[in-house]
Amino acid sequence: MKLSGFPLLVASSLLIAAGMRAETRPLYGGTLRASTIIAPVSLDPADASQPDSVARGNLTRLMFDTLVVMDGQGRLKPALAVSWRAESGNRRWQFWLRQGVHLQDSTSLTSETVAASLRTANPAWKVFAATDSIVIESDLSAPDVPMQLARARNAIAKRSGGKPVGSGPFRVVDFESGKKLSLAAEEAYWGGRAFVDAIEIDLGRNGRDQLINLDLGKTDVAEVRAEQAHRAVVEGRRVMSSAPQELMTLVFSGDLQSADEAKLREALALSIDRASIRSVILQGIGEPTAAILPEWISGYAFVFPAEQNLQRARQLRNEVHQTPTWNLAYEGDDPLARVIAERIALNARDAGITLQTGTTSNPTLRLLRISLASVDARVALTAAAGVMGVVMPRFSDGFTEDIYQAENAILQTRAVIPLFQLPACYVVGPMVHDARQDRAGNWHLENVWLGSKTQ
Repeated sequence: MKLSGFPLLVASSLLIAAGMRAETRPLYGGTLRASTIIAPVSLDPADASQPDSVARGNLTRLMFDTLVVMDGQGRLKPALAVSWRAESGNRRWQFWLRQGVHLQDSTSLTSETVAASLRTANPAWKVFAATDSIVIESDLSAPDVPMQLARARNAIAKRSGGKPVGSGPFRVVDFESGKKLSLAAEEAYWGGRAFVDAIEIDLGRNGRDQLINLDLGKTDVAEVRAEQAHRAVVEGRRVMSSAPQELMTLVFSGDLQSADEAKLREALALSIDRASIRSVILQGIGEPTAAILPEWISGYAFVFPAEQNLQRARQLRNEVHQTPTWNLAYEGDDPLARVIAERIALNARDAGITLQTGTTSNPTLRLLRISLASVDARVALTAAAGVMGVVMPRFSDGFTEDIYQAENAILQTRAVIPLFQLPACYVVGPMVHDARQDRAGNWHLENVWLGSKTQ
């Protein structure tokens, strides 16, 4: 049976995992060479000037630890905190710290260091240091505090002399802003020493260059865009693919000004042929969507229809007497975004709506890629709303119905038009063993070892 698109990537990932489990004798030593598309200018996990992404989170977790972690199923597990407790209706949280942890400058991890780090990342939080724990207090019920603490942006860092120091499995040897990052394994890491001695990471490399370097044996692990993953699989490369974790969406720059504008925004949404764009431009990768959260996290994304309805789009357009020309902007360094924006403009024209595409600084709407901040639906939706600049969702409880109502309220504003949910994809070279990526796209390079070519 012939496999294509996302199912092919999943099958490839499963075959990789099966092959990796056959390896029984991990080896210590060697330098893992990796590359990534992002080009961070700072390694500080709390640096809000740099956008969140799966790739940035993966870099952060090599050097820094969080108090808790979440696995691909959304389950909380201890990390720098070994236990925690909520009091006063989730308005007071206490986290007891793991003992004997050392930072990469050889100093001990203290509750004062942890509290100071969290206050830097979250200036509005009330964080206090206790003898062997930290306390977070809120005026309102905050049931999502542990899930927030699992985010890479809340990784614990000691900030001294402008250089953040962490407790992660690797320490920084050299960092060329936006170009290169050199890491060395921490011998006394509390979670156990990594197998490789070092990791050399090229930053800001496009997918094409990364694949060329893989062929030349200059790279062992490369990040590729979802649209490049299908070709990589067809060419026989080893591809790791996550569940959908990146939202591609249209976001309007201003609030609705009239009922006519609401009709035009709805008409635009109905005019877009997501299925065709996925098949032709995305090479069958990703999932067409009209929801902000992917199905695997929310469980209800299917209730928002994503099919094209050109007849209804034209009907709505004809109910409006004057139709302005809208400017649709995309990131200039993202060739996929340009092609998709142009296809959306063609779809819109079929409905009688004129879109001008480009990289203008003052657009009517923008085409954005937004990485999920968490596998927790509440945290992910809140973070996505912040990036899109829309009304923040309000939650009264943790039930799925409540999360659905919050997401639906955002969509009903007509401020966003979700398009696709895309996976995070990496290509792995033949010398890499035990490479693993969870559903959320997180690397686990601390478990990777280098050996002879895999079969």
